[in-house]
Amino acid sequence: MVGVVESRGEAVDDSRKARKERTRRAILDAALGLTADTSLVAISLRQVAKEVGIVPTAFYRHFDSVESLGLALVDESFVSLRELLRDVRTRAPEFADLIDESMVVLVAHVRDHPAHYSFIARERMAGPVRVRDAIRHEIELITRELATDVALLPGTGSFSPAHLHLLADLIVSFVVTTAERLVDDPAAEDRILADTRTQLRMLLIGALNWRSRR
Repeated sequence: MVGVVESRGEAVDDSRKARKERTRRAILDAALGLTADTSLVAISLRQVAKEVGIVPTAFYRHFDSVESLGLALVDESFVSLRELLRDVRTRAPEFADLIDESMVVLVAHVRDHPAHYSFIARERMAGPVRVRDAIRHEIELITRELATDVALLPGTGSFSPAHLHLLADLIVSFVVTTAERLVDDPAAEDRILADTRTQLRMLLIGALNWRSRR
């Protein structure tokens, strides 16, 4: 009998967790929708709650402010992309492979998550301070990870650590700009991808002839 009661209690807990997770997901999706043509700074907690169909006090069970909601969206936007790019770098033995595979991954990710990339593109410039800082931090993490992996590729032995970071920063800047262009004009995906590949190869031809002063 005790086992039956415990099983029912676990089922109730699981049901509550599932409902809570669905509500949290609805709040995140509502924020993405409400910021489609504006920034987080222009929407209110009450707007988000109304969009989801919950009372404002219920919002606080998931986030303590619209800004913290924005931070959750930043984390959600970057975590899977970083994992995908990290996987590409472990499989790409040459710069050309790194460029081609990274662009394929990026295009697919933008295609699958357009609302998240639109959100990042807007909030990177116009969002709340903490959200802008979080986006910069995520981009810096990608840059550091790329610099570490680029150091292992052939042709970079003459680079100083500082110059490896600068090269990674240039590459990531191209990637960020490409993502924003794909969001703005998805119909031009093939052209944007081809242009970015060419630009990155031009950049790397020069980079591989670079010699850092010791």
